[in-house]
Amino acid sequence: MRSMVEPGSQAEEVGRLILAAFIVMALPSLPFGNYLVYPFVILTTWFHEMGHGLTALALGQSFDSLLIYSNGSGLAQSRVATDASPLLRAAIAAGGPLAPTFVGAGLIVASAHSKLWRPVLWGTSAAIFASVILYVRSSVGVAVLPLIAAMLALIAWKASPGINRFTLQFLGVLGAMSMFSDYRYFFAESVEIGGQTILSDTGQIEAALWLPHWVWAAVILLTSGGMVGASLKYALNDERRLKNERKLPANVLQFKRRSDHDR
Repeated sequence: MRSMVEPGSQAEEVGRLILAAFIVMALPSLPFGNYLVYPFVILTTWFHEMGHGLTALALGQSFDSLLIYSNGSGLAQSRVATDASPLLRAAIAAGGPLAPTFVGAGLIVASAHSKLWRPVLWGTSAAIFASVILYVRSSVGVAVLPLIAAMLALIAWKASPGINRFTLQFLGVLGAMSMFSDYRYFFAESVEIGGQTILSDTGQIEAALWLPHWVWAAVILLTSGGMVGASLKYALNDERRLKNERKLPANVLQFKRRSDHDR
């Protein structure tokens, strides 16, 4: 039976991404789906909290620890200079919600280049392991994150190229969609985490920069949507894909059978 989709075509790439998105959305509805999706909930929390911590480090502040709770919430504990500017504090607060989408968009882009599939999976696994050693200080994080890192390492080591690519696409879509599935959090001024009521990320930005938290929530969601759209446009670009197709040596001949329609 002849395939309706040409291997390596844009239609195949779109189909893979749609399949990844469907799996992300359908997992919670399956029997034991909440258990199946749980490691990925922890992973997106890790993306988020590492975004806060690494933004603090990039801006010359300290990143002390990362806590992940059993309900999937998390907390990045950083020390910020007392004379830090409001803009710096707002940037650290924004680093968390933007991180899952940033990582997700990067993984979608990486999935378009076969040479990056295994290295990116190895790198992601190594980053998770390193964070557990350096920053993660909660039992849930210490128990779940190394298992996720080991799974990614095993896929990078043993799985077929097709599985490597789909894993990147799945993780990319997971990161990208987590932003939009958590939109209620971004439009809340305060939240309860670890039994304490604290300002949400957008609430902290409001406290630093004065505009209402819902304005910053909208800005973050629009920025995230732009990143996801740009990554999809790049990954599905036919011109880029055709340029990257393998060129046959000059001494190799190709023969194409014409269909009745072409005659």
